[in-house]
Amino acid sequence: MQIGNLTTGVAASGVALLKDAQLKTTRTGSPFLALRLADRTGEISGNLWDVTENQVAQFQAGVVVYVAGQVESYQDQLQFRIQELRLASPEEGQPEDFVPRVTQSQQELKDGLRPFFVAIRQPEWARIVNRLFKKYGTPFFEFPAAKVNHHALVGGLAFHTLSILRLAEYVCDQYPTINHELLYAGALLHDMGKVIELSGPVATQYTTAGDLLGHISLVDGEIVAACQEEGLSPVNPQVLLLRHVILAHHGLREYGSPVEPELLEAEVLHRLDELDASITEIEGALKQTVPGEYSPRLVALDRRHFYRAPELEDTKKE
Repeated sequence: MQIGNLTTGVAASGVALLKDAQLKTTRTGSPFLALRLADRTGEISGNLWDVTENQVAQFQAGVVVYVAGQVESYQDQLQFRIQELRLASPEEGQPEDFVPRVTQSQQELKDGLRPFFVAIRQPEWARIVNRLFKKYGTPFFEFPAAKVNHHALVGGLAFHTLSILRLAEYVCDQYPTINHELLYAGALLHDMGKVIELSGPVATQYTTAGDLLGHISLVDGEIVAACQEEGLSPVNPQVLLLRHVILAHHGLREYGSPVEPELLEAEVLHRLDELDASITEIEGALKQTVPGEYSPRLVALDRRHFYRAPELEDTKKE
């Protein structure tokens, strides 16, 4: 069974990672588990009804399960109507076997990021960036950029960061008034807090710190701590610029930014972050959409759906 290839109305069975498991109750008070099944090709939700205490204890996020049932459509989304569910044996698969990864290796990602580190010559920004990458460099190259949305892959955080930096390089070439060093430093650190906000690449969950504070506040706290370690004032004028760029990168307070962009570089980072996340989200949905049809509605994009145009004939053929 390849989850990414499932279609409505088919019977399916196979082994998958239980990415999420939430105990809920029906309107009549009956307990059920809202599950999220995943493999390297995609994800699908499903409910296990009338669960027992033993099933709740068994089916926790991060375990590998054998599942059988029927694929249905519910509110424009594919859903698995579960008829059989059990824990898989070690021989059937390990959790890491089902986690999708970015196509680039860690070394390729590191090589891609290196020129942007070198380009930051402003002393305060360079010291803070280097300090935090020395502290969190290992998980940075392993963690996803999100739990379920864009770049929810092993290495997704580093890949997303590199994508933004490459976009930033083009934008700075087009608009020379942008301070490229400030934009690069902000891009490198903007999502660093996710190594604290999220539990890791397998069956990713929000940590207590992630739930209570969020990655933007968390990385700002890490910048303050780095300043203390480097003998810098967290309200040093240059440090304040960097902190603002990062604190404002979600754009609006209702989207999680403690402040809204009031620097050109902050506005640019917000737009590039939004652009990369949106394109990646749409591309992922269209890959699972039949040409000539619409994708499921995407919650992260205001529940809009996107049309996959049929492939056009190549007019460049000789």
